[in-house]
Amino acid sequence: MSGAELAASPGRSGERPAAPALDLAPRGGAAPFPRRTARQAGLEARVALRNGEQLLLTLVLPVIVLVAAVRATAVDLGDGPRPALALAGVLALAVVSTAFTGQAIATGFDRRNGVLRLLATTPLGRTGLLAGKAGAVALLVAVQVVVLCAVAALCGWDPDPLGLLAALPALVLGSVAFTALALLLAGTVRAEATLAAANFVWVLLLAGGGLVLPSPAPALTSALPSGALGTALRSALTEHAVAAGPLLVLLAWAVAATAASARWFSWE
Repeated sequence: MSGAELAASPGRSGERPAAPALDLAPRGGAAPFPRRTARQAGLEARVALRNGEQLLLTLVLPVIVLVAAVRATAVDLGDGPRPALALAGVLALAVVSTAFTGQAIATGFDRRNGVLRLLATTPLGRTGLLAGKAGAVALLVAVQVVVLCAVAALCGWDPDPLGLLAALPALVLGSVAFTALALLLAGTVRAEATLAAANFVWVLLLAGGGLVLPSPAPALTSALPSGALGTALRSALTEHAVAAGPLLVLLAWAVAATAASARWFSWE
């Protein structure tokens, strides 16, 4: 071995080869927006179904009201097959429970605890976070529809695909309108006040909002999202008809509430 080779040999010269530089650059990037929002929606839906209070509000109470409405024949539900009328009213109640009451309470306390502010700084972003909440409502409403239709069938309801298809626009618009109203309430009022107001509105709408029972003041409730939703669902499940007037009322509430939420929602 020559002198040059001896000098270059690390074993004999005492020198060690330089360690490779660490590559700490991040690999890839954030998941696509639809995937991020879908995962957030799934997470929020699972959290709601695992929460005892939320489960009581979204599934247990609507099932109890449905069975009671079918069995309590002394209570007038209107003209039409009683199981279909009861199912229509309880589906409307389920939408209000999930999209408004449950969403308002959850968002209000997330806002108070700083969860919204922290999630808004992640790749999910504010738009993705709100879209995830809307997606979670859609998933929960779908679960409610399946469960309540199964219970109604056991109580004597004759399932009709045309009726369910006619009910779909009302369910979608009702979910959008009440979710926007929930975000408006949770984003402008303290969490404790949101809790009280959301529960009070739920009881008020159940008693006289035209959801399950015919309203004593139809001229008033027909202009409310609750009355429009109840009327549209009853028309769909008993007559297999799409009620254009109530759907327009729901659309107006959805647009107005969404615009108000975008304007006044506070993240902290």
